[in-house]
Amino acid sequence: MDVSKILSELRSERQQIEEAIVSLERLARGRGKRRGRPPSWMSEIVTAKQRGRPPGSKNKSASARCPRARR
Repeated sequence: MDVSKILSELRSERQQIEEAIVSLERLARGRGKRRGRPPSWMSEIVTAKQRGRPPGSKNKSASARCPRARR
């Protein structure tokens, strides 16, 4: 490999690393306790809580527990 090519690749990697560091520093600065409703793009990422009985719960309905109850 040519030394000049190696240097150019290393410089481009250094630039990418510096950009990553800057973006992480911005994220770290913005990490405070936020008040209010989260933005819409954030709520799309977080899955919504499901209401009702979880699947496989012990409390079954009467028809599922006892076959005689279906009369």
